[in-house]
Amino acid sequence: MRAVIAEDSVLLRIGLVKVLETAGFDVVAEVGDAEALLTAMEEHRPDLAVLDVRMPPGFTDEGVRAALVVREQWPDTAVLLLSQYVEERYAADLLSGDTRGVGYLLKERVADVEEFIDALRRVAAGGTALDPQVVSQLLLRRHSDPLDRLTRREREVLELMAGGRSNAGIAAQLVVSESAVAKHINSILAKLDLPKADADHRRVLAVLRFLGVG
Repeated sequence: MRAVIAEDSVLLRIGLVKVLETAGFDVVAEVGDAEALLTAMEEHRPDLAVLDVRMPPGFTDEGVRAALVVREQWPDTAVLLLSQYVEERYAADLLSGDTRGVGYLLKERVADVEEFIDALRRVAAGGTALDPQVVSQLLLRRHSDPLDRLTRREREVLELMAGGRSNAGIAAQLVVSESAVAKHINSILAKLDLPKADADHRRVLAVLRFLGVG
């Protein structure tokens, strides 16, 4: 798997290169701004792009806008956005379309190398990885809707679903059986009146729709 990194902090960029290489990725380009990223995309056509949300020259939403361009021009490239803080609007922008191969994590997650590598591989494989804080804030945006029907445990399962966790991953996180997780998910889908679909990522897409970003 080939990857490009766009991060203006040299120290963090060096760290990301080492982590990605540890995860088995071939880092074919590392750049410090969005324009250079798009040039690298055109040249290398990587499998994964890891971008900072805020980059030169304006340090506002350059990374998000570049990510949207990547999603449009190179739809087969997975995109993982990194942010210093929870940027709810930017998360919504990225997740408003096809969510396959999309991730949005806080930079502090990089420190947990094992968890971060798991997120990288999940996104590169076409899955989704959302920071728990991002999921929580998006959930808080919703008022007086079907989410109010859910129990506390079902909400916990829903947040982990939105983060791209499998049934086994949810079970391990909540210390319950996989059969219990399956029952919770069936209950969630029933309470939210969600249609059935065949795609592996259908649960994440459904959750995102009810978070108001899909």
